[in-house]
Amino acid sequence: MNSVVSSNRSQVWNEGNRSMVASFILLAFSEFPNLQLPLFLVFLIMYMVTVLENLGMIFIIRMNPKLHTPMYFFLSHLSFVDFCYTSVIAPKLLDLLIVEDKSISFEGCMAQYFLGCTFVIIEMFMLAVMAYDRFVAVCNPLLYTVAMSHELCSLLVVITYIWAGIFSSTLTYILLQLSYCGPNVIDHFCCEYSALLSVSCSDTSFSQMACLAISMFNEACCLLIIITSYVFIVVTVIKIPTKGAFRKAFSTCASHLTAIGVCHGIVLLLYCVLKSKSSLFLVKVATVFHSMVIPMLNPLIYSLRNKDVKETVRKLIYLKCIFHSI
Repeated sequence: MNSVVSSNRSQVWNEGNRSMVASFILLAFSEFPNLQLPLFLVFLIMYMVTVLENLGMIFIIRMNPKLHTPMYFFLSHLSFVDFCYTSVIAPKLLDLLIVEDKSISFEGCMAQYFLGCTFVIIEMFMLAVMAYDRFVAVCNPLLYTVAMSHELCSLLVVITYIWAGIFSSTLTYILLQLSYCGPNVIDHFCCEYSALLSVSCSDTSFSQMACLAISMFNEACCLLIIITSYVFIVVTVIKIPTKGAFRKAFSTCASHLTAIGVCHGIVLLLYCVLKSKSSLFLVKVATVFHSMVIPMLNPLIYSLRNKDVKETVRKLIYLKCIFHSI
């Protein structure tokens, strides 16, 4: 491992008058040499389950006409984003755990950061859009299908993708303006913003402020939409005299609230709590949860409480058994 690090430290290229590293070394979980293979197997299983669950959820939603509703239209995009996000992070992590060469090219690192950042922002705002969808479903149920037309749903999704692309492009551009002249060793398993700043030899004060401002703005916008939507939902439910109205509304929103709590809880832990160098291992663990565990849990959270999803899965299993018995 030391020979790999020392050899890659010498890999530089010139850009104008600046010396730039040609690659970075991602240490991943190298502090646990005896656990590399077990970790590889665990993360491989998690990645395979995540891919099957999210692609399966998209297929089930497309297959069952009962699931052709705004909520499941957004959920299909959430599953797509989760699949893409974990596919940006997991393959490189698996590679780092079993190969001697721990390097990633400069361009590959920046591409990984851009894609990862894009999908994180999309997921945050997709959950906010789904909160608005739950608000319309509970507060205006008779006009739900009219208010949440396919055109509006498509527009909201497009805006979410464009919004994420703009901010991730901005942060990636800021990173590209910095100099990286070594050392090029990153104590992480992916190209995360703060990790890249730590190996830059430029003044990173503006970069840190820009990331903080963009992160706080996006988090505040998402939470404002979510909190406002659920405040109106609670007020509406309280006004309904029907017995069991609160339980019905909670059943409608429980899956979404669970997904919001898990996602934003990890984000706040990752970017607002775990900051010191002594917590680098906890940062890695939190990143694993955010990039692999949450994408694996989201399909389960939304499917376990839904009869139509479970019915479709049972039909698929039944058809598969009949097909194999023929």
